[in-house]
Amino acid sequence: MLRLLNILLLIVLIVLGLSFAVLNAEPVPLNYYFGYREIPLSMIVVVALATGAVIGVLVSMGILLRQKQQMFRLRRRLKRLEREDSSGHEGGDVLPARK
Repeated sequence: MLRLLNILLLIVLIVLGLSFAVLNAEPVPLNYYFGYREIPLSMIVVVALATGAVIGVLVSMGILLRQKQQMFRLRRRLKRLEREDSSGHEGGDVLPARK
């Protein structure tokens, strides 16, 4: 059922995208630093959206990598503390002070 819903959603998005491209096919002037060109408006919008999506993914990847690194450090610290506790270390409920 979920797969069918995903396929239906994909078809709706494709139809909306194609209709958007047909309705905005008129070329508009685009002045960029190295020149001038007339490009269909739909192409400009699609490129702008794709660029924003790529930037968003890159920023999210940076945040995700930092979180994974922190999780790795915390797991390593937890294992070390568990080993100390199981080896007869007194005061097992008390965590060591932060460095």
